Amino acid sequence: MMIQPQAQAPDRERRIHLTQGEHHVSQDSGVVLTTILGSCVAACLCDPVAGIGGMNHFLLPDQQGTRDSPGSVRYGAYAMEILINALLGRGARRDRLEAKLFGGACMIAGLTDIGQQNAEFAERFLKQEGIPVIGGSLRGSHARRIQFWPRSGRVRQMAIANSDAEVFAIERTVVPRAPASSGALELF
Repeated sequence: MMIQPQAQAPDRERRIHLTQGEHHVSQDSGVVLTTILGSCVAACLCDPVAGIGGMNHFLLPDQQGTRDSPGSVRYGAYAMEILINALLGRGARRDRLEAKLFGGACMIAGLTDIGQQNAEFAERFLKQEGIPVIGGSLRGSHARRIQFWPRSGRVRQMAIANSDAEVFAIERTVVPRAPASSGALELF
């Protein structure tokens, strides 16, 4: 009896899910970065020539305290700086970076609209840094799931059927981890 070789399954995408305070950069065509956003914002940055991209997920626009505190990873200023530095460190060129911004929803009516503040911060930061925003979906009143293919810059957004309060709670239950120290960090 002759044994037939088994057909190999096609390569599957490797999904990396980001929560608040996290970022990830990749050049791997098999990687897709995912996150769920309510009032938080995710910036998807890509250098299409180098085929490298990355995404972050931040909870609040402005940093309170010092850059070295573990809570820093929750703030937009730190999240944007760390993502841009990680891209540049892996070979992206600043003059070729393109951005797509997502999130910033008003999740609970009657409370401070932190989503609006996050969206305004992200737009202002990228404008000041000279990085064009070429797409995305900011503000509104509903949560979204984002899938980002960092090598190509392609993004897919899906509406979330969960209640807004559930997504609001999910965003805040994960305690962000401070990134491991990797040496010098250029902040701009």
